Amino acid sequence: MNLRDNRDTAVKAGPRQWPARVVPLPPDRPPSVPAGTAICDGVVTGLSATLFSGFPRKDQRLKAEQYLRGLLHAEGRKSIRNIAGYIGGATAEQSLHHFISDSTWDWQPMRAALAAHLEQAAAPQAWVVRSLPIPKAGEHSVGVDRLLAPRPGQTFRGQQAFGVWFASEELSAPVNWRLLLPDQWLTDHERRERARIPEGLARESQEECATAVAIETAQHGDLARRPVLLDLRGSAVRPALARLAAARMPVIGRIDPSCRLTVADRALPGFGAGPLPARQILDSTKGLRRPVRWLDAARRRTSRTSLASGVRVSLLDPRTGRQRSMLLLGEWHDPQRPPAGAWLTDMMNSPVGPLLRTAKLTRRVDRDVAEVGEKVGLRDFAGRSFHGWHRHITLVSAAHAATVLSTRGVGLDPRRDQAA
Repeated sequence: MNLRDNRDTAVKAGPRQWPARVVPLPPDRPPSVPAGTAICDGVVTGLSATLFSGFPRKDQRLKAEQYLRGLLHAEGRKSIRNIAGYIGGATAEQSLHHFISDSTWDWQPMRAALAAHLEQAAAPQAWVVRSLPIPKAGEHSVGVDRLLAPRPGQTFRGQQAFGVWFASEELSAPVNWRLLLPDQWLTDHERRERARIPEGLARESQEECATAVAIETAQHGDLARRPVLLDLRGSAVRPALARLAAARMPVIGRIDPSCRLTVADRALPGFGAGPLPARQILDSTKGLRRPVRWLDAARRRTSRTSLASGVRVSLLDPRTGRQRSMLLLGEWHDPQRPPAGAWLTDMMNSPVGPLLRTAKLTRRVDRDVAEVGEKVGLRDFAGRSFHGWHRHITLVSAAHAATVLSTRGVGLDPRRDQAA
């Protein structure tokens, strides 16, 4: 039996019924939740019923809801010990440790259920693929290594994961995860056994991990295909775009200004000159720029204006060996300076304004990671196993969703934001 096979019988049994109440946030509530708001207990109870109904046993549903509530309300770091202290002490700690690290339940059906729930409840505009570096002092947690940080030229010791976030201007929440596994964790038999890394997992580059988690998310049931936003600066741009194209997933990928592309419009400067740096193409077509207004979610939905342009370009598709048509999107904060950002997209028929506003949803995710995700334990798992990390991060995703759905009405009215 698997979780999906037992969904119907589990629904009949039903999750434990918690008292109908609104639980105030603790004093260290995330700053994205203004004073006077609260995490709605009805949201938590309803989300628990949706996500945990696949467990065949009542005690599993109970432990999952206890862990979720502990992530939301336990003080300090969201370790199993602190979560257990919130719900019942030493006995609860042993029980929860087994549930997260040593049990056999599959996290994928829960992630699929979370994605389906957010698709209906939050109307995402894009899927944002974001790197999550997790610094670690020790060497035994699965995937720990000396790794490249998201910012070029920097390294850190720890784990690195890639998450898919369903994002809109109002909110964002993670729905799927993939842990980057360095070579030694895949080739060292003893280390692999200790971390219980499943067979069949092979080495991936960062861009392979980032595209794989997006493609995997698209297989989670009947989800609408949204534009996939990802950062391809410092990555192998062509293979990454080719993998998403093969999966029929629209993409807006941020690229390095030095990325070489071919101008495809005969009427524009640079046509026939062969591959040119993206920055040079954008600088030579400044006459195409138009002002675009967008809401900056990183600054409490402040309205901002940038100059933006779109230029038809082409680049070689490594799958087919043919030139593939793309749109190069450029943004300027200062018209006298070089472009502040450059993106490639296959959404050729979309106007520049909506494309730039969609690309800016990465700022919504960055804010929610800092203000909500960090508070509910995104980087707090202290166990060593591959399965334990995935179960913890899945329940953290549920806690993040419960928080942002509880406060969904906050931030929609700029006047209310200023008052808060």
